[in-house]
Amino acid sequence: MKHIVQATDHPRTKDTLKEDLRRLGITQGMTIIVHSSLSSLGWVNGGSIAVVQALMETVTEEGTIVMPSQSVDLSDPSEWGNPAVPKEWWETIRETMPAYDPAHTPTSGMGQIVETFRTYSGVRRSSHPMYSFAAWGKDSEDLLRDHPLEFSLGENSPLERLYKKHAFVLLLGVGFGNNTSFHLAEYRIPFRNVIQKGSPVMDAGKRVWKTYKELEFREELFEKIGEAFIEAKGIKAEKIGSALAYFFSMPKAVDFAETYLKALQ
Repeated sequence: MKHIVQATDHPRTKDTLKEDLRRLGITQGMTIIVHSSLSSLGWVNGGSIAVVQALMETVTEEGTIVMPSQSVDLSDPSEWGNPAVPKEWWETIRETMPAYDPAHTPTSGMGQIVETFRTYSGVRRSSHPMYSFAAWGKDSEDLLRDHPLEFSLGENSPLERLYKKHAFVLLLGVGFGNNTSFHLAEYRIPFRNVIQKGSPVMDAGKRVWKTYKELEFREELFEKIGEAFIEAKGIKAEKIGSALAYFFSMPKAVDFAETYLKALQ
């Protein structure tokens, strides 16, 4: 915390963040998907609550805010590597891991802003045990309904609905490696490596371990795709507090990523 204070020229507040968001082009009634880093903003009076309030008061309930709220810890222990667990533990873990609960399951590695947002009054969360989204505002229910268990970030997912609604992406102090929207492009190309996932869920009131199909994602390509995208489209980074921020059309980014990925085949 000390180094954040020392690196901040003046306190960031809800109102200064709102001014920065509006200057970036975010307005009332927009649909936006947000990826964020609290520490990148500098010292914020009120921390993550101030950031969430600034976003909500800028977009208002006439718009919609979405954030990935992934809980990738609810996965098959055979996939774990940081840290790995002994093979003789796997079955016990599968049998006893608490089921996904949209209201109570914490996010995994998504940052403090997302964790605050998902618990905020009026925020909904989708049903996927690993790749859920949290949303607030006008279209939150429609965007999150019936989140498919299999192929969870492709067609009929919240990402595809955001695409159809011409949503915008806000990268707030994070890079394109965090841009979940690029996953939608992975479902729209011929290359497919289908793998099996597993998570604990509630089914008819009972906790069960469900296995389901998913693509093997190639997130290691996302930064390069992002670099090519901002160069091709002339997108400039702006400042929100101390953070570098990118704001752009989600459909344009997904379409660009689809073309980029197809060219790799």
